Amino acid sequence: MKLTILGGGGFRVPLVYGALLGDRAEGRVTRVVLHDLDADRLSAVTRVLAEQASRVPDAPEVTATTDLDEALRGADFVFSAIRVGGLEGRANDERVALAEGVLGQETAGAGGIAYGLRTVPVAVDIAQRVARLAPDAWVINFTNPAGLVTEAMSRHLGDRVIGICDSPVGLGRRIARVLGANPKEAWIDYVGLNHLGWVRGLRIAGRDELPRLLADPDLLGSFEEGKLFGVDWLQSLGAIPNEYLHYYYFNREAVRAYREADKTRGAFLRDQQAHFYEEARRTDVSALEAWERTRAEREATYMAENRETAGAGEREADDLSGGYEKVALALMRAIARDERTTLILNVRNQGTLSVLDTDAVIEVPCLVDANGAHPVAVDPLPDHATGLVCAVKAVEREVLAAAESGSRTTAVKAFALHPLVDSVNVARRLVEGYTAVHPGLAYLK
Repeated sequence: MKLTILGGGGFRVPLVYGALLGDRAEGRVTRVVLHDLDADRLSAVTRVLAEQASRVPDAPEVTATTDLDEALRGADFVFSAIRVGGLEGRANDERVALAEGVLGQETAGAGGIAYGLRTVPVAVDIAQRVARLAPDAWVINFTNPAGLVTEAMSRHLGDRVIGICDSPVGLGRRIARVLGANPKEAWIDYVGLNHLGWVRGLRIAGRDELPRLLADPDLLGSFEEGKLFGVDWLQSLGAIPNEYLHYYYFNREAVRAYREADKTRGAFLRDQQAHFYEEARRTDVSALEAWERTRAEREATYMAENRETAGAGEREADDLSGGYEKVALALMRAIARDERTTLILNVRNQGTLSVLDTDAVIEVPCLVDANGAHPVAVDPLPDHATGLVCAVKAVEREVLAAAESGSRTTAVKAFALHPLVDSVNVARRLVEGYTAVHPGLAYLK
């Protein structure tokens, strides 16, 4: 099988290739094509992959190209992990938002809207090319904002595009672990949008063990989300929120922490990865070792400002290993080999959540087989979650409308309607600020 990775010069590509190296079954990926617009980044990542493969017999062949059509033609799976505007763009998203006193995080709030506005047109072009050049391919999208981008691509690819995220997987794993259960044997009742979801139950051998966790303050406060959100708040919710909801529930604290930080997350990653790519081009250095050092630092500092605000301390060692590459590989296996499994994915609603329409992309457990991902029926959301989900989905729809029409007025509306942007005037200034620094937003008139 041929796997094409868009954003093939991206820092996390070796995670995907490393997962592929451990797959020795029939029907596995035998050819990997990396596509990126930056030839230097492609070269650096190709070096890392070559070192990964050096001790693995019959490792998947790796080629690299800057020609998108060439990369897509004949693909069985397309993994989309592009970053329009690069990490410099992410740093600008944060800077412009924080100057207005609002959150600039890349998926939540103003930063997520800005990232979506410049990413959606590119993602739509990719979807249209896939439909033309590789109509039988499955697209696995990890490009953020993952739910929004998946929905944009689904308008051209239908259910053949599926969004993935490792946050729900990590959350379910932590809950199962603290309950003394095997995560692989647990059913996670999770529902929401990407980076906006809640675990409402965790069933082991048919029994929901979440009430036991919520009733035990010591147990509840012993893992990442308990430390991040606080025991009292989790007990009030009666659910365990995705870590990204910290930006909503503790927004003022998060904004203050980000404004006081020496660097925003985007600026930190921009500088850190620039050093890695420079180091990886040197012939006297192991590109793989340089990548592993950089990745360890990246994972250890994830959401550091939020954890500092909450007094949550350092991340647990078990949470430093990533996970989205495992979700991607499990998804590919299930489809390619009809190895039925259950995964939490971003897919079209299809009536699963009654408060949203059929085509709205949501994040829920799905049964996966050779015919794709099928959302599992879930109970209605509680009122507090319904309000947030509907509000943020409405914003996503305005982003899609602005990207399609090029309407600056609609873009302002998207910002103004977001729960984390508290003023129409701020929304107008955000659009002015973002269009000034992002060439990719020049289409907004």
